Amino acid sequence: MTKADIIDRVCERVGGFSKKEAADLVESVFDVMKATLENGEKIKISGFGNFVVREKKPRPGRNPQTGTEIMIEARRVLTFKPSPVLKSALNGEA
Repeated sequence: MTKADIIDRVCERVGGFSKKEAADLVESVFDVMKATLENGEKIKISGFGNFVVREKKPRPGRNPQTGTEIMIEARRVLTFKPSPVLKSALNGEA
């Protein structure tokens, strides 16, 4: 599913929005989510799941082609943990 698909579905389901208004709304939601995650805050959407930014420490690794050892730098990664409601919906449970 693409952002354009999401915009189309918002137009269909909510109604009363033009395509441009729906696009602005979807874009605004994504901007708020992005800014929140950039600040290192957690996003919890009830019935859907949690988006969490984790800090990974530097660690040793190796180049798989040459076998030379390298240091993998510290970085931030985004993780998603689905809620039990979403998990059961994916598995066809009531």
